Amino acid sequence: MPFQVKSLALALAAFAASAPALVVSGAVAPAFAFDAFVTNEKGDSVTVIDLDSLKVKATIPLAQRPRGIAVSPDNRKIYVALGDSDQIAIIDPQKLAVIEEFPAGRDPERVDVSPDGKTLYVTNEDSNFLTFFDAESKARLGGVRVGVEPEGLAVSPDGKLVVATTETTNMVHFVDAATRRTLANVLVDSRPRMAVFTPDGSEVWVSAEIGGDVVVLDAATRKIKDRVKFDIPGLRSENIQPVGITMSRDGKLAFVSLGPANRVAVVDVKTREVQKVLLVGQRVWHAALTPDQKYLVTANGVTNDVSVVDVASLKVVKSIQVGESPWEAAIPGPPKP
Repeated sequence: MPFQVKSLALALAAFAASAPALVVSGAVAPAFAFDAFVTNEKGDSVTVIDLDSLKVKATIPLAQRPRGIAVSPDNRKIYVALGDSDQIAIIDPQKLAVIEEFPAGRDPERVDVSPDGKTLYVTNEDSNFLTFFDAESKARLGGVRVGVEPEGLAVSPDGKLVVATTETTNMVHFVDAATRRTLANVLVDSRPRMAVFTPDGSEVWVSAEIGGDVVVLDAATRKIKDRVKFDIPGLRSENIQPVGITMSRDGKLAFVSLGPANRVAVVDVKTREVQKVLLVGQRVWHAALTPDQKYLVTANGVTNDVSVVDVASLKVVKSIQVGESPWEAAIPGPPKP
């Protein structure tokens, strides 16, 4: 069987079981209405999609070239990197409005947040820096010089490590979050774009866009331990360009956006096997899962839309037009105290 349907069904059953309903005082609480926030790189905006109705509910104008987007741990703020404005914009997901902007260095491409919400991390593509900011004061805490064209950015679940990828240097840089010192520079495959930790923090998965694979590194030893390969009938290998990687909350599945292949690969994290390939919009960059793991939302940069994938059935259920050149999506959960 081409995609090992039986093992996929078992993985999805466990996946769905890992998302229990919210309980308040012994009763099941009403479901939270999730919104997807999608950055439009050339549209200078964020499109907000109501994931109950699967319709656009708002468009938030921004400064120039929004790309990377991240949600604070308390779900009360959304950070957007504005590459051509050298800023980070902060959006209130309840008010659906920009509440603050601050200088973030030259050409910020991606932004991430420490698990305690106190520190912001930014990859500055033009200046070859990984920069640290105080999340409350927005003061620059320091920076680490990395390779050429840093883009990918990930923080370990325990907050102790920050990882940046550099597209031209073809490296993954491991940085100590407390001391802001580089621990290791690891050469990987050509043009690494995205990095993500597995939920248990044991591995770092890195997409190699031109290399055409995903490199799996041991987070403790900083050594390459495996690679995930992609072979899609009818497509030339040079058109399969992995970029975004989205991990399921239980760490069993990885959804890999394959760029100009116009597909998302569903990968079994343990076996490294591709279980299924989903046809989405053109030039898929990144994707995000809803906190309840019901939907995967992909940003398709050429067709100016998002594809909504039902995770249980692994089928695309909706295409929704957004702004020009959607790049990444973020989906906050309910606000926390």
